[in-house]
Amino acid sequence: MLLGTYYGGVEIHREEKIIYGRFLTPHRVISTCPAGGGLRDDLEYLYNHQSCEPTGHDPAALRIITSDPRGYRSLVCRHYRLPEDRCASLGTAANMRCGVIEEASFRDLSVVAVCTGGVETNAGRAGDPATVYEHDGAYEKVSGVEPACHGTINTMLFISRELAPPGMVTAVMTATEAKTAALQELNVISRYSRGLATGTGTDQIGVAARLGSVTPLTSAGKHTVLGELIGRTVRSAVKGTLALQDSLTPETQRSSVRLLERFGASRDRLRVSITSLLSKGKGALFAANFGVVERDPLVVAAVAALVHLCDKITWGILPESCMPELYATYGAQISAAVSGVYDRLPAYRAALAAAGCGSSDRDLLSIVERAFAVGFEDKWPEEAGVEG
Repeated sequence: MLLGTYYGGVEIHREEKIIYGRFLTPHRVISTCPAGGGLRDDLEYLYNHQSCEPTGHDPAALRIITSDPRGYRSLVCRHYRLPEDRCASLGTAANMRCGVIEEASFRDLSVVAVCTGGVETNAGRAGDPATVYEHDGAYEKVSGVEPACHGTINTMLFISRELAPPGMVTAVMTATEAKTAALQELNVISRYSRGLATGTGTDQIGVAARLGSVTPLTSAGKHTVLGELIGRTVRSAVKGTLALQDSLTPETQRSSVRLLERFGASRDRLRVSITSLLSKGKGALFAANFGVVERDPLVVAAVAALVHLCDKITWGILPESCMPELYATYGAQISAAVSGVYDRLPAYRAALAAAGCGSSDRDLLSIVERAFAVGFEDKWPEEAGVEG
């Protein structure tokens, strides 16, 4: 099915498990494609193919994708009647029906971003510990962690003006920064460290710029209009596809549990731990209403502030020696957000400070758990009744 024709130079089609761009005029393409990748001026198609299901797929069926990328491209092209020697191919487990197209223009310059993506299992932060080492054309494991085979953000970018080779490279750079900005805004966590994700371990990109401009553009950096258009379209398309594929939206990310997952928290463990710190009646009431409490906007804001302070300490911006005061002070904000009784802030701070704290992830979670419990004890004082 034809999804659209853009700037008179490319058609975007979707069929079954593939989205492809068919060039109506010659384009220069730079891509990470294992087959047909690099910098090319002789291609007619750039496509993104769903190679497997996101989870539970037979590993044997995936072997050809990494061991024989040309064979994989040949299978795909044969099935969709595409000329394989004129195609650059991206592969992913993401659903093509969750792909998102975004377009932006300025004067005679148009940019079209086509993105698919999933991040729930394979999101990572640049510099996270590696899992494999490439040697003599093969990958060998270098850690006990099994790398996820699914969870990929793929970007196809189509540009109406010719770019010189340096401009093609900066287009890739700007598009990558835009993808990372989208993940930052969605607070996507790394699955391989306690950091925030900058992408996934298998992200791919292809940029196609129409040839024939009188003077090729030389840059797609952030100061240029082209860079702005790339940034806007890619960031929006990445957020859009993650909403469709993973139901990952600002609203679903408004959760104390989601903020604390990278420190080892889970919904069940957090609920049980906080409940155990409360009296029997309050514990049962809290457990029944945990989802509402942990997603309360002011509670989420207070937890986010404490988590951000933890990051500042990790990055060296704040000294670790200030941790006890910071944890007690900002933990008290969590207690007040839970109870709604902000004039009790000094008492909450004193209670949390008396419990002490360490520097481990478990210590951070303990402060949060105690803060929830201290606040919930005050939320419904028995002697005050409904008016409390």
